[in-house]
Amino acid sequence: MTTAATKTTFATTAEDVGLRLDQILPRHIAGLSRRKARVVIDLGGVYVDRARVKVAGRTLRVGQQVEVVMGGVLERVAEAKPPPVFEIVHADDAIVIVDKPAGLVTAPTPESDRGDLLDLVGRQFGEVYLVHRIDLPTSGLLVFARTRDANKALGELFKTHDVEREYRAVVIGELSAQTIDRPIEGKRAVTHVTPLETLRGATLVSAVLETGRTHQIRLHLAGLGHPVAGDRAHGGETSRTFLPRAPRLALHAQVLGFVHPLTGEKVRWERPVPPELSSWIARLR
Repeated sequence: MTTAATKTTFATTAEDVGLRLDQILPRHIAGLSRRKARVVIDLGGVYVDRARVKVAGRTLRVGQQVEVVMGGVLERVAEAKPPPVFEIVHADDAIVIVDKPAGLVTAPTPESDRGDLLDLVGRQFGEVYLVHRIDLPTSGLLVFARTRDANKALGELFKTHDVEREYRAVVIGELSAQTIDRPIEGKRAVTHVTPLETLRGATLVSAVLETGRTHQIRLHLAGLGHPVAGDRAHGGETSRTFLPRAPRLALHAQVLGFVHPLTGEKVRWERPVPPELSSWIARLR
């Protein structure tokens, strides 16, 4: 199991003056070697006076506030795991469409600004802009903008909910077609759910987002007492004890459509549920 990120804060002292940042960190964090300190700095997990610092040789003044965030990313680097494979579905002068695998974070975190999908796509296409996100354990389609104008246009579409976003999910129990209109953190949130297939102890559903709040589908379905299989955060005991156990969160962003910011034409992409989920779903039939 991946270790959750931890945060350590301290203020530099007179004894730290003249030392490099990769020497200062081990003085204040028990068990942190200078080598690991350099890795944490390179990953982007170190902040000085709230600004991310990635220069191991930087020196500090007395009283500066240092924040160090470490956890799962450091573990993955230590284990030398290869980055998750993702598919570039479409690319043009304005946008990049990506099919994200489960387990790949979409954007930088306090712990790191390396190895996330935004970083990986940027390495291929140069500067790209984050338009929206998909949860870490969720797979599926999302769009990055390649220009400021495209980012602004797409951002407005997402803000006004003029985007087609359809997910596939396996929920525990038998669920009927319905529209869930329930606020999330005080904001309007609407999900349209349609059952597609009755499975053994579960239902394969289409979930269409009318709005796009954080964890919206997962929270809405869990609120009905029919959580998404494999949802460790919101599924409760129902999700944890369901058998056969889901290989991961059974949620996939299958359809993405919108008006293209450059051509003005309606564009749409669709990607099927990935093999690790589709083979598990077959066992439920």
